[in-house]
Amino acid sequence: MAALRYLYQTLEFEDLDIHIRSLRDANQFSDDLGEAEGLGISSAQWSLFGVLWSSSEVLAHEMAEYEIEGKRVLEVGCGVGLSSVLLNARGADITATDYHPEAGNFLAVNSELNGGKKIPYLRADWADSANGLGTFDLIIGSDLLYEREHIDLLSAFINRHAKQNCEVVVVDPGRGNHAVFSKKMVTFGYKHSQYQPDCSAYLQKPFKGQILRYQRGESS
Repeated sequence: MAALRYLYQTLEFEDLDIHIRSLRDANQFSDDLGEAEGLGISSAQWSLFGVLWSSSEVLAHEMAEYEIEGKRVLEVGCGVGLSSVLLNARGADITATDYHPEAGNFLAVNSELNGGKKIPYLRADWADSANGLGTFDLIIGSDLLYEREHIDLLSAFINRHAKQNCEVVVVDPGRGNHAVFSKKMVTFGYKHSQYQPDCSAYLQKPFKGQILRYQRGESS
């Protein structure tokens, strides 16, 4: 099997540059020990964690100026960790999670590339109710709503790790499942709003998705 090929790039966020190592493209694959296969991740899906998608860039730009002081932040489905690394560079109290067995390694490399402290990471199964993560003031994620059958698991996972006063920000590229997800979040007591990014000129193509925001308790 050929060695993985990587792409190194620098993304600009106002006066902050973030250096990221991702997979060169979605054709990369390496699962010699069968870890991903054992978790139900097929060869066709293996690389998806390691590519820098438009929705993850939109989330990172949203987080570049987001109010984080005094907040404990959780990124769900961090992939290569762009938003987590950016928040880490801003001094946030950030914890990252993903299901893919390689995500934690990419997060560690990208944190080191940016000279940041080690970011707490957990390979998290949304169905696991005893993972020890605790609760958070702000929960973020991008492109999480790709499987309709996972909506119940995801919303319950987020709610389980949300403080009573909590903000949730999810960037959805337009997969058609956000209405169902929003209804579930409303049942947990969240107010819901959605909007398109003010600017997405940093992307190669116009962003047709939405930034979904959920607020429970006092506003930030």
